[in-house]
Amino acid sequence: MADKERPAPESRPPHDEAARLGALARNPIMPMSKAEAKAGLADLRALAREAPALAPFLEDAAAVRDFLVAAFSLSPYLRDAAALRPAVLAELLATPLNVFLEARIASARNAWQGEGVSDGEIMTRLRRAKREMALALALADLARLSDAKASARDLSRFAGAAVSAVVDHLLLGAHKAGQIHLADERRPSAGSGVIVLGMGKLGAGELNFSSDIDLVVFYEPQAAGFADPSDAPEIFARLLRRLIRILQERTGDGYVFRTDLRLRPDPGATPLAIPVEAALIYYEGRGQNWERAAFIKAQPVAGDLEAGAGFLRELRPFVFRKYLDYAAIADIHSIKRQIHAHKGHGEIAVKGHNVKLGRGGIREIEFFVQTQQLIAGGRTPSLRGRETEAMLAELAREGWIDGQTRDELTAAYWFLRDVEHRIQMVHDEQSHVLPTSEAELKRIALMMGFADARSFSEALSKVLRRVERRYAQLFEREASLTTESGNLVFTGQSDDPDTLETLRRLGYERPEDISRVLRTWHNGRYRATQSVEARERLTELTPALLKVFGESRRADEALLRFDGFLRQLPAGIQLFSLLGNNPGLLSLLVTIMSSAPRLAEIVAARPHVFDGLLDRRLLAERPERAALAARLVDFLAPARHYEDRLDRLRIFAAEQRFLLGIRLLTGVLDGEASGEALTDLADLVIAAALEAVEAEMVAAHGVIPGGRLALIAMGKAGSRELTAGSDIDLILIYDHDDEQVESDGPRPLDPTRYYARLTQRLIAALSAPTAEGVLYAVDMRLRPSGNKGPVATRMPAFARYQQEEAWTWEHLALTRARAIAGDAGLMAEATAVFAAILSAPRDPRQTAKDVAEMRALIDKEKAPDGAWDLKLIPGGLVDLEFSAQFMMLMAAGRGIAAPPSGTPTRAVLAQLGPQFLSPEDAETLTHALHLMTALSQVLRLCLDDPFEPEEAPAGLIDLLCRAGDAPDMKVLEAELRGLGKSVRRIFTALASP
Repeated sequence: MADKERPAPESRPPHDEAARLGALARNPIMPMSKAEAKAGLADLRALAREAPALAPFLEDAAAVRDFLVAAFSLSPYLRDAAALRPAVLAELLATPLNVFLEARIASARNAWQGEGVSDGEIMTRLRRAKREMALALALADLARLSDAKASARDLSRFAGAAVSAVVDHLLLGAHKAGQIHLADERRPSAGSGVIVLGMGKLGAGELNFSSDIDLVVFYEPQAAGFADPSDAPEIFARLLRRLIRILQERTGDGYVFRTDLRLRPDPGATPLAIPVEAALIYYEGRGQNWERAAFIKAQPVAGDLEAGAGFLRELRPFVFRKYLDYAAIADIHSIKRQIHAHKGHGEIAVKGHNVKLGRGGIREIEFFVQTQQLIAGGRTPSLRGRETEAMLAELAREGWIDGQTRDELTAAYWFLRDVEHRIQMVHDEQSHVLPTSEAELKRIALMMGFADARSFSEALSKVLRRVERRYAQLFEREASLTTESGNLVFTGQSDDPDTLETLRRLGYERPEDISRVLRTWHNGRYRATQSVEARERLTELTPALLKVFGESRRADEALLRFDGFLRQLPAGIQLFSLLGNNPGLLSLLVTIMSSAPRLAEIVAARPHVFDGLLDRRLLAERPERAALAARLVDFLAPARHYEDRLDRLRIFAAEQRFLLGIRLLTGVLDGEASGEALTDLADLVIAAALEAVEAEMVAAHGVIPGGRLALIAMGKAGSRELTAGSDIDLILIYDHDDEQVESDGPRPLDPTRYYARLTQRLIAALSAPTAEGVLYAVDMRLRPSGNKGPVATRMPAFARYQQEEAWTWEHLALTRARAIAGDAGLMAEATAVFAAILSAPRDPRQTAKDVAEMRALIDKEKAPDGAWDLKLIPGGLVDLEFSAQFMMLMAAGRGIAAPPSGTPTRAVLAQLGPQFLSPEDAETLTHALHLMTALSQVLRLCLDDPFEPEEAPAGLIDLLCRAGDAPDMKVLEAELRGLGKSVRRIFTALASP
């Protein structure tokens, strides 16, 4: 269809109650080709055989048939969605559109209802409703029975219904678990004080076809009725991680919505849900300009809607300021700097153009509106609305823009949203970029109702240029490097005196050195700043960088670490754009540079680890082991040979350890969860290294017929309590047929030498330094006979040694043994041996005496390195671990079922503590373990050297206080001293003969 034949975007009718796909009178779109049309018709008839109700529409209604053939040839996603359940397509054709859509919205809203609904069940219900909703809206939009505005509105209503259902489901579950108290189980959210705000396009009712949703969650602790208010942050963190998983995890039924919680206050350092009072204090005292702009579109979409409306009323003075003072003007100029840094994308060109972020795109229209709302909304209540079109109309009504600007930008907005929807309809991808190939661009053109790519490109170019022209009239082209603090000029060869004074005011002690460093950046001396575009983006980012680094203690040191990172960076455009548009990520980078020297050195030496932060889910959830395993398989797939595989293992492990460290720094993981996640990573990487080593052994020496091996993790690796930089304690056990004397390869080896050499190769694979560093330092001293024994032990010999020769300390170590890789049968046999040894009767007096002597020997030979050596101090982690291990050894003699070997210390204390200790002492050990683990994880992550509070980075002190939930170091150190004395007293009494 030619452009002149195509209905104007603003004139297309929204769907009404009479609209029905099965009553199409004409076909507004054409298929990609005759061949695809023919194939599509065959596919449709195949669907009709599965759903006979489709047949009349295909055989008797040519317009409907031709439309479906065209739609499915243009959108593989729609074709696949219809093929999954053809009966739904038949229902859609026979049912008024509004009725069909309302039924899916109602289905989503009620998905939580029913007796004992599980997470899996609500996930299935929501995914099916979403798929059917998307199919209906896309087909209606392509058929011109609807328009982008109506589709966005209904998608937003569906998203609100889905989020509401999940929130009700989670609140009801927490209520039944006794964590909170609800006034009415039939209406879980009502009066709960739980506020779920939809931000961005969700809040405005303008969601994309494949949009993610931005949520912010607050809560009133009193209204939620917590059994213990101090548990609120942890309870909400768990609930929101489940909410994210329920909505965005991909299953066989697809996903519902990708979910982002990073628009909350200070996302790099705050829980996923924040108390209302704390949020209001933050916004009143520390709220930033980008947050003001974000809250223009905020709307309660789930939870306690009345409380949400009240919260937004209280926040209104922050968003819409009554007087346009100099601080507000500076805010708006800062927003403009972010826009200039963000949009980029060169000149307008249709192929590959980003219709959201590129020149003349959707973002320019939105910021055109929002910036004027920030300026005028304080005095003009009618300019506080959420919808872009409505606010363009109000700006014209209030005289801020003329009628022609309003009409042009309104028409452009919905035209571009149409294009955006069609880009996303092709494969259900959250993309805003037009194809670069002629054939794929033609697909979008046909979906838009144009006859070819040329006519579509001409129409789109006109719209983009029109938006760019209107945008340029409002915003200046160049951003100033002047801040509210003063000049920031880094041109020329000499220092600008005003700039040096500004740097001093910002918190830098050596402004001349900082000025020299920044001139290096802006002169393009690093690879990351060599391109003009990269330097422009860094220029826009510089005021924010200097301000945020200046707010950290030892600002000079932190910024110089960032300079080291920048020096190693291969390219900078993506990072600078990301930081410029994401204050939370910038704060996170400052946290690394100012509080975690060890992490900062890793980032500076291996900047590619920072790429992992581009994953939007990073700060919201802990990585699941299965997802990590799948990622590792994909990462190793391109490896061409053994050394390449080992290098890729090192790269993968380094990046993932870094990302886990970031989760610990930002509070997404606590100390114990961090230990489990680091152990999951180690398990997977070591298993992959073992597989590579075995393949090399087979190539060189063949296999031992009937040979099997099992790799046993000991120590913290065995009990799933690794820290950053932990050694890995391993034992390799093997077995084979007795009659086998050697391997069957080109260079045969007897079994003893074969498995010894395999073990040595594994140690080298893990611990030998390569260009990509070291995977893990490996310690095998816990094998039978220690360093004097063979590096690999045959199973019968291992079992006999443990039963007849092993010392008590070796059985203590065995409490943490866990089979992690190898032959499943031999792993099971080894686990059975561990269980048999640990459940065997033993002399309680002799065992207690041995344990007490061992602890005394450690005190004598390994004195703690200061009061912050949390492992070795009296009453530290060694005492806690010995207490748990001693109880495991003694449990069988008391007729108590002990947990299996390899159980984490906290779980051992939870199971056996009440059997051996008073409730008060059991609680003391549990609390001490939780605190010391949290502090130890932070220290091992941030430092290589012993911790000296007087010399430590200021940011690290803050992190430790946060991890220890203490107001300052004096309080934290006092609590550690008191706990240490109590733990030592309990251990001494427990292990007393």
